[in-house]
Amino acid sequence: MEYQVCSRCVMDTTDPQITFTTSGGGGAICSHCRDFDNVIKPYWQGFSKEWLEKKIAFIKEECKSKPYDCILGLSGGVDSSYLLHYMIKEYDLRILAVHIDAGWNTHTAKRNISKLTEKLQIPLHTIKVDFDEMRDLTIAFLKSGVANCDVPQDHAFFAALYGYAVQNGIRYVLTGSNFATESIYPPSWEHDAMDSIQLRDIHKKFGEEPLVTFPVVSFFDYYILYPKIYKMEVLRPLNNIKYGKKIAIDTLAKEYGWENYGNKHCESLWTKFFQEYFLPTKFGYDKRRPHYSSMILAGDMSREEAMRLLESPAYQGNLEEDLAVILEKLDLSRTEWEEIMQTPKKSYKDYENNEELYQYKKQYLDKFFE
Repeated sequence: MEYQVCSRCVMDTTDPQITFTTSGGGGAICSHCRDFDNVIKPYWQGFSKEWLEKKIAFIKEECKSKPYDCILGLSGGVDSSYLLHYMIKEYDLRILAVHIDAGWNTHTAKRNISKLTEKLQIPLHTIKVDFDEMRDLTIAFLKSGVANCDVPQDHAFFAALYGYAVQNGIRYVLTGSNFATESIYPPSWEHDAMDSIQLRDIHKKFGEEPLVTFPVVSFFDYYILYPKIYKMEVLRPLNNIKYGKKIAIDTLAKEYGWENYGNKHCESLWTKFFQEYFLPTKFGYDKRRPHYSSMILAGDMSREEAMRLLESPAYQGNLEEDLAVILEKLDLSRTEWEEIMQTPKKSYKDYENNEELYQYKKQYLDKFFE
């Protein structure tokens, strides 16, 4: 495909599934912008603040005899940090903050978590993932050739958080995911991080150590047991309020001395390395493009600013020093790492996955539980 970039956002033909149409002004508008206008924006507009306020009143009444109203997954990143701040300052929710330590926290993330929980005087529960198992699964994904090698960390975060909520009888889970910064992401660049079938298949083929304590959530648990039987609800309140990354960062810095860690998700040492070096170098995917494009469509960034930021290298920091830390934690030599970087690229479809089950769910199970 001849190189092309959208004239409205900054998505380009590094997404092999992108398509373009000519706009009235003569520019080429991409399929991500069309999907935003036709699907995401109308859906997003249904997330009103009035609905959120009624929901919170309902939660408070239902949970008044319980220790907590809800739990919130706190990473130390901007989205979850601002969500914690807002929900306590605005609604005085009784929140249990839960942090999943997958072994890749930056010092900045640790400080941010401490600053917020201490000043807000809320309890913090930390779940530590066995790093030997995390290391083994991460290396298995690297050897598999798939693009999304952040699946082990993402899966552990949500599996542990949801599992902890269910085990402790907490129905309501707050998460910082939002359309303002995450409305665009090319499906061709990744696969569902909650696909436990794929996770286990890749580990079976390339892993060396058994997953004994690693938090894994099955398809049945994630789509049926937790939401349908236990009635667990995952709420994304940032979609119900006026939210922008720049305002959030300014507020957190002023109120808590919160420290900015750079690009989205870079509160994790591995995620920073994965999305700023591994993906662009091996696959040509620059995750800044969908992040900036999401902010452009949400009105939180101009296209000119995004294009200017994209002129700088994707990796921010000392690559050689960070690579040495990564290899030491993964217990890999430079030769082994170079072999991984030369591994043939694969699609998630080259491994077992949950697509047939997901289609079955949409066709039959969702109607059954209506």
